[in-house]
Amino acid sequence: MTFRFKSIDHIQLAAPSGCEEQARKFFGKILGLEEIPKPENLQKRGGCWFKCGNQEIHIGVQADFTPAKKAHPGLVVENLEELRNLLENEGYKIKEEPPIDGRNRFFVDDPFGNRIEFLEFLI
Repeated sequence: MTFRFKSIDHIQLAAPSGCEEQARKFFGKILGLEEIPKPENLQKRGGCWFKCGNQEIHIGVQADFTPAKKAHPGLVVENLEELRNLLENEGYKIKEEPPIDGRNRFFVDDPFGNRIEFLEFLI
């Protein structure tokens, strides 16, 4: 085989038309992710993009939007409990799932109902 995978560049989450301000509030202001400009030729589609470590999260407009309830990104965080407290204080419901050895985790729905996992590796 002459090709190999090196990393994930981005994940895309779908959202309804007009989602940009809610996305900026959740991903930008609450989570503290840096918004990055979309390429000019894609701006007319709506949505917005954010930097997440070395990867990106793209919020894309989908006309017949339905939130992802099972499929989800898993975002690695330092100080997971601080994030939990912040999200709870912002009114987001924390969802617990069975533990995974070597990491703490919880789930939250974004403003559009998409499932997101936040996890912290234990040392």
